[in-house]
Amino acid sequence: MSSLASNMETYLKKLLRLSAVGYIDIKRKELAAKFKCVPSQVNYVLETRFTLEKGYLVESKRGGKGYLRIRQLDVSSEELLSMILEEIIEGQITDNKARDFMQRLFDGRLISFREWRMMEAVLDSLNYIEDDTLRAEFRGWMLKKVLFTLISF
Repeated sequence: MSSLASNMETYLKKLLRLSAVGYIDIKRKELAAKFKCVPSQVNYVLETRFTLEKGYLVESKRGGKGYLRIRQLDVSSEELLSMILEEIIEGQITDNKARDFMQRLFDGRLISFREWRMMEAVLDSLNYIEDDTLRAEFRGWMLKKVLFTLISF
């Protein structure tokens, strides 16, 4: 059985694919009414399923005529690698963020399914490190090495 979040994500992605302008404008209350949920559940879907790491930009205009604009970013492979590398260098990378990056690399056809699975195996092995800070450092180091390898080919 599909979850509310998955159904809403699928619906919004379908609207994006059908959009001739490359983005969609929605009203939070209208979307909540369509899915018979509260607006905070719409926020949850946008904050977890439509992130920059996943290739989306969500803009919000508040007020009476306010709306949410969801745009799927269309970036070149070089831009994508650069964005991911910049994010890694700037701070600690959570496990979820690392997996989002890997998904984008796979979706952008920058890594194969096999490479993606190998990267996942490395991430999974990091769970044996008890120190959170050290684990985040290794995670960032691993992603940087993979990106530098991709850039050099």
